[in-house]
Amino acid sequence: MTMSSRILIQVRNVKKYFPVGSGLFRRSRRYVKAVDGVSFDIPEGETYGLVGESGSGKTTLARVMLGLIEPTDGAVYFRGKNIFKLSKEEMRKIRREMQIIFQDPLASLNPRKTIEQTLKQVFKIHTSLSDDEILDRVKSLLEMVGLTPPERFLSRYPHELSGGQRQRVCIARAIALKPSFLIADEPVSALDVSIRGQIIKLIRRIHEEFNMAYLVITHDIALVKSMCKNVLVMYLGRLVEIGETMDVMKSPLHPYTQMLLSAVPIPNPEIARERKKHRVVIGEPPSPINPPKGCHFHPRCPYVKEICRKERPELIRVDGRLVACHLYM
Repeated sequence: MTMSSRILIQVRNVKKYFPVGSGLFRRSRRYVKAVDGVSFDIPEGETYGLVGESGSGKTTLARVMLGLIEPTDGAVYFRGKNIFKLSKEEMRKIRREMQIIFQDPLASLNPRKTIEQTLKQVFKIHTSLSDDEILDRVKSLLEMVGLTPPERFLSRYPHELSGGQRQRVCIARAIALKPSFLIADEPVSALDVSIRGQIIKLIRRIHEEFNMAYLVITHDIALVKSMCKNVLVMYLGRLVEIGETMDVMKSPLHPYTQMLLSAVPIPNPEIARERKKHRVVIGEPPSPINPPKGCHFHPRCPYVKEICRKERPELIRVDGRLVACHLYM
């Protein structure tokens, strides 16, 4: 990040705990610590990937960042304003600039509304355009995401489209108001391989046209390489490594990042054999209801030290990136 970069999103010590009832009358409660003290910044126009195994808290963090759920603690600032202290009217204005592409395009579209009705609704809520102007905008959006001619798709319902077409409609809806920040939650996981590349290229092209910052959420670290300049690695509610994607891919510092990369297929057998030496696959992820003390990753880590079992490592700067590991302290 350059000194001239303006910070768009600031996440500060965000925690999100979900209560889990226990006991005969649920008098005592335990908590799922989905997000457990996360802090980072996203400058304007930058591209970030958030990677981690299923259950690491990625989607929960994204929903907190957009104000869809309130955090247990911490704050999210958009252009310097704490979004959880804004009025409904102020938050409605910010909604224009913060959008999300959900993981399942079919579930995120209203089955009772045509594509025309779905896209028109965005403009009716947030603009004062006439019906003719809105229709022109809708057609332009469909053309922009590759659904041409647009007249073929206006009267269709979501179930009448293919998975790739539905995802394009979701992208069109998300970029309708030209947001400055977009979250894409597993944007290609439900698509065929032949369609994945098209959607990736589409999101990258939109980013370049709008100079839009985006955060891609995925369990596939290889996807981040093709879409994002920077990467955040998340494990059991905490960030364990932050850096430029190419640096992290080339030389992962945290043992968990090494584990994720070891699962990525590599066509070069020599590099694959070298990666296999660092492979870390020891057991299953611990329960977020009762996470390990100290470093959450220590039960699965081959480099574990006594301090790892007692003290939580904080993010420190190592070789131009941030890593939370006692190996570097």
